[in-house]
Amino acid sequence: MDHIIKVENLTKIYSTGKVDVTALDHIDVAIKSGEFVAVMGASGSGKSTFMNIIGCLDRASEGSYMLEGIDINERSQDELSGIRNKKIGFVFQAFNLIPRTSALKNVEIPMIYAKMNLAERNDRALSLLDKVGLKERAHHLPNELSGGQRQRATIARALANEPPIILADEPTGNLDSKSSADIMKIFSDLNRIDRNSIIIVTHERDIAEYTDRIVTFRDGCIISDEYR
Repeated sequence: MDHIIKVENLTKIYSTGKVDVTALDHIDVAIKSGEFVAVMGASGSGKSTFMNIIGCLDRASEGSYMLEGIDINERSQDELSGIRNKKIGFVFQAFNLIPRTSALKNVEIPMIYAKMNLAERNDRALSLLDKVGLKERAHHLPNELSGGQRQRATIARALANEPPIILADEPTGNLDSKSSADIMKIFSDLNRIDRNSIIIVTHERDIAEYTDRIVTFRDGCIISDEYR
């Protein structure tokens, strides 16, 4: 397998007035296509900063980042926006669904940005909602869905443009244990059957145990990289 993500000497420094805070300190990590990886660490460990950089939401202060062979440091903001839309599907703890828009229309949003025609994106959105077990709730608003159902809609939206990478930031943080297990089974199936590369940020060991590899951060450094 080729590396889908490779960072070398990756450093992120935030300047807050007279004080510089090092959020990432010269880290090296490579993730192969089709891997299922958990990124763990306490609050302030650097795991969210790492997720933001590999998701092209933030830039490193130093070091290199290659995404499917693309040098991310050399790309403009417009180019990064296009890369996010085509190559990365995001799943967030807070769902980030548009409140007054149905689950179906929420799933269609990335396809609108990709300029997919109405009939095609409608069919694909329904298919994706069916894939995550939510087709019967397609026309419900987010506030008419349970937390687990909202996260299913978020996963369907993340898959809209067939991205090779899914980045999930604390995807079970707002869910009960049964809903968490259901969501992690969906991720496991996406990795095992569809071969999506999935990276999950979590502070919960039982969630990380679903994955094949656990990368642990502390104080901006990787302190362990465990294959299971």
